[in-house]
Amino acid sequence: MSAINLYDVFRSDPEIMGGTPVFTGTRVPVQNLVDYLEGGETIDEFLTGFPTVRREQVVAFLEAAAEKLLTPA
Repeated sequence: MSAINLYDVFRSDPEIMGGTPVFTGTRVPVQNLVDYLEGGETIDEFLTGFPTVRREQVVAFLEAAAEKLLTPA
């Protein structure tokens, strides 16, 4: 995992979109990234569609997700 703090990547706050996890500093749900990738879109296409999200946030989110999913039980 990179040196970025996950709080700088995404957060869930009941005051922001009812607690839906969003990229920090935006109102862009993390689910939008997942939907883009599932639909065959690239990270660059996602970033073009959501310019308030930084590439570093996307990469850190994907690294954190992979780390969580690939850690043995």
